[in-house]
Amino acid sequence: MKHRPEIDGLRAIAVVPVILLHAGFELFSGGFVGVDIFFVISGYLITSILIQNMNEGRFRLLEFYDRRARRILPALFFLTLTCVPFAWLWLLPFDKKDFAASLVAVTTFSSNILFWQQSDYFATSAALKPLLHTWSLAVEEQYYLLFPIFLMLTRGLGQRRVILLIAIVFAISLSIAQWGAYYKPTPAFYLLPTRSWELLLGSFVAYYPLERKDHFTKRAQNVLSGIGLLLITYSIFAYDSTTPFPGAYALVPTIGTVLLILFAHKGTLAKTALSNKALVGIGLVSYSAYLWHHPIFAFYLYRTGSTISNNSLVSMTAFTALAFISYMSWRFIERPIRRRAILKGNRSLCLAFGAIGSIVIGMGAYGYVSIRSFDNFKDWAIDVRLHECLLQEETEVEHALICYSDNTDILLWGDSHAASLSIGLRELSRKLDVGFTQLTQAGCPPILGLPLLFNRKGCNDLNEEIFARATREQYDLIILHASWTHPDYRLTDTQLDELFGNTLKEIRAMLPDSRIIVVGNVPVWQRSVFQELRFGITLNGDNGVIYGDAITSPEVEKRLSGISLENDVEYVDTNGYLCTMFDAKQKCMIGFGNKDTEFQLGYIDAAHMSRLGSIYLVDSALSERLEND
Repeated sequence: MKHRPEIDGLRAIAVVPVILLHAGFELFSGGFVGVDIFFVISGYLITSILIQNMNEGRFRLLEFYDRRARRILPALFFLTLTCVPFAWLWLLPFDKKDFAASLVAVTTFSSNILFWQQSDYFATSAALKPLLHTWSLAVEEQYYLLFPIFLMLTRGLGQRRVILLIAIVFAISLSIAQWGAYYKPTPAFYLLPTRSWELLLGSFVAYYPLERKDHFTKRAQNVLSGIGLLLITYSIFAYDSTTPFPGAYALVPTIGTVLLILFAHKGTLAKTALSNKALVGIGLVSYSAYLWHHPIFAFYLYRTGSTISNNSLVSMTAFTALAFISYMSWRFIERPIRRRAILKGNRSLCLAFGAIGSIVIGMGAYGYVSIRSFDNFKDWAIDVRLHECLLQEETEVEHALICYSDNTDILLWGDSHAASLSIGLRELSRKLDVGFTQLTQAGCPPILGLPLLFNRKGCNDLNEEIFARATREQYDLIILHASWTHPDYRLTDTQLDELFGNTLKEIRAMLPDSRIIVVGNVPVWQRSVFQELRFGITLNGDNGVIYGDAITSPEVEKRLSGISLENDVEYVDTNGYLCTMFDAKQKCMIGFGNKDTEFQLGYIDAAHMSRLGSIYLVDSALSERLEND
């Protein structure tokens, strides 16, 4: 296949925004679309090679896999092995255990599945995972394993029917991606079924004869390729973590990529720009640059608690180091093996990669089994009655009967943060000898009439059921709690204010004699509290509370408090009970202990309170209110 330098330039356009986003530069908030650009390029190049080889009668499946292995595995294996000693020396046990699992997942091309199960790509804690970025390589490798077999099996049907089948799979994948972007955003982001349409978009381009470009005037080619650049540029700077992805919004950068592949030809401004030597040079080392940037940034963030964008000298040093490492990786690892200067035969390649892969998997498996870490989520899941009182799916509603008390004293209604609060409330209700009902579902704030395109389809139905039950039972006390401004809810300030206010009006209208308490956002942390222990902890020997630098939202609390008071509803600002001032700086409760006692955490992660944290908050903020009722 003829080399096209503009494709290398396009790779540079893809990789640079990804790197700058992960470096912490907020201007490139949509830099993640670089991965989508890569997917289209990969789909185009791989399909072009397959079509050409099949038409010439020289396609061999094992030879294809050999070429893909030479392209992907050498630098990937070298990277993972290099990360091992740093992870062993620097990571805390629970993160070390996660890293060990990622070693196995990376080697078996399943890291996208692992990271889907572990965390949201845009979650703060995700930035601390050194191998998180390998999810996209897993998607590509899964595609490389399946697509050639698909072409082999369907080749006899004729090109038109093959294209039709690809179009059908494309439409199904895009439809699932569009649905998943709103209702199941994390799996939609990571998994092949919702990403394959982007690779298939590149495949469509491969079936389009480039000679047909002559059907377009040079001016038309200039305009269309220029539009492609504009679409990519727009998505890089306009998108952010709240953009529903990878559904219809992903069409903007991917169609932009298609236009550039099709129309950035000789004589066009786009061709000239993308064929710039600097961009082509970056494009040539883009794979190594992509591989190395995230571990460098993740380990730096883990050790310092800061992104490299916060310090110009650190940024310059990091980018210089990344450029040097990327070049060396390309020059002495990628290129020699791809050109068969070393490991010339398929057998030697298979033996070498098999041995290295086995070593990496062995290290990962040993680390995962042998490293002991506190399973804080397991204990929390029992305390909040996960899948019983804290529902995860609409189908679990039938199990919620266990959460109903025999009387109508207290009703707790909310999301997983409310479930955390239930631990302390359940203890208090026993102490006061009153009934307690917990109705909570993960990802569902206690707000009626959520927008149709909400991230959980069953939220409105469940909230209506809870509201109907509250109306029917006329509870003495209703407590509403949630992470009211969680980014996953994708509610604008105007939507939140309007819907929150309307919900309180409806509750007050239907339950005029009930006491209603809204509990505001709890302080959250930039990282998991386990990592927070490494930064800015303040000991308070008087009451055994340990404080750290949490993230609070006083303006949001003031706004929600005002709406609550307008509707004759009590509002509890948790910051007043969990935070205090030290040397004119606010710090918030992160745990308990002192020099003579074992330290215990007040949270299980960056946002959800532990058993001790929940009891502490309820005792501090709600106990006196309820005891005097």
